[in-house]
Amino acid sequence: MATKLPSRYGKETQVEETGAEAKSQMTADDSVHKGEDILAMQDLDPALNAKMHLVNNAIDEIGWTNYHWKLFVLNGFGYAVDSLITLIQSNIAAPAFKEFGSVGYANGQNIASYAGLLVGAIFWGFGADIIGRRWAFNVSLFICSTAAIVAGAAPSWPSLGFFVALVGFGGGGNLVLDTTVFLEYLPGNKQWVLTLMACWWGFGQAITGFICWGFLVPKKWNCDLEGVICPRSSNMGWRYVYFTAGALVFVLSVLRVTIVRLKETPKYQLTEGDDAALVQNLQSLAKRYNRPCSLTLEQLEACGRIQGTHGDSRFSLSEFKVHLSGLFATKKIGLSTTLIWLSWTLIGLAYPLFYVFLSYVHWAPLPLVLSLIIRITARTWRFVV
Repeated sequence: MATKLPSRYGKETQVEETGAEAKSQMTADDSVHKGEDILAMQDLDPALNAKMHLVNNAIDEIGWTNYHWKLFVLNGFGYAVDSLITLIQSNIAAPAFKEFGSVGYANGQNIASYAGLLVGAIFWGFGADIIGRRWAFNVSLFICSTAAIVAGAAPSWPSLGFFVALVGFGGGGNLVLDTTVFLEYLPGNKQWVLTLMACWWGFGQAITGFICWGFLVPKKWNCDLEGVICPRSSNMGWRYVYFTAGALVFVLSVLRVTIVRLKETPKYQLTEGDDAALVQNLQSLAKRYNRPCSLTLEQLEACGRIQGTHGDSRFSLSEFKVHLSGLFATKKIGLSTTLIWLSWTLIGLAYPLFYVFLSYVHWAPLPLVLSLIIRITARTWRFVV
């Protein structure tokens, strides 16, 4: 028989039950919130929707714990590292370009970095649905740190661009997963904490500034950019920046694997059909912090079997199509996806413009910088008038 399952969003879902016991278990839920979930999948996969509500209610029942504080710091450091490691190329571009004979495109490292970020975000974004959040979360940061260290030893401008792109490849994936992993553990009334991750982004940029200040200012490590000859022995500053930043990120990569042993997220375990591991994960979290958790395996099994979330092969084009189609499963989900993509596209257009010109402003003679500022100010005033 069918029973209406109360959801955390105030909507109801029809769920096929096997008996009165399952009915009483599924309705044992007091976490009902107002509003409408635009990601609800009642018409597409009722079992997945019902199970997702049960898991969300269980996470709400457990509430905020010290484990969430650890995740906030753990993922926050990852967010700061992404900011740190991707900003470096803007600061070292001018001295590196001078050392390699000013051959090529001076802003090529910006292109390499953002190309790597794009590919990394796409690859690890879909990859995390295939190999799991935990593996993608840890491996992407190790790639980022290793590539940064090797970039400091680059023998040419093209090779530097390759490793900068590889840094972006790891950083782009880690950037996606920092917020995803954190969000999938958050109770509903604490999801606003996700916005505080932006504070870590600024923290990472501040660290980049201090590292660059320490190595790009002393004359003993930097060439005179107005000179003709700039040998490597006199221009080690930008390399020390990459060595230091890469080593710092590598240490953080090791610490977040050894100190906070991240378990697979409940949402991923749910979509994989691993209900037993999901229940064990949440029950152990509740037991560790002395919190209630009424979710049982029987409740999840009573919801039925979810539809397949993978293609014929996990490493095939059909797998990619399955996950891509999920972003447009309904009109509301498609609209949400489009708006999110549009907002990030606009950020992607505006954000790099500053860093493209940053190296020019930093290394240009002071009179030229002042003249440029005066011209821009006068032009802006003219447009306003």
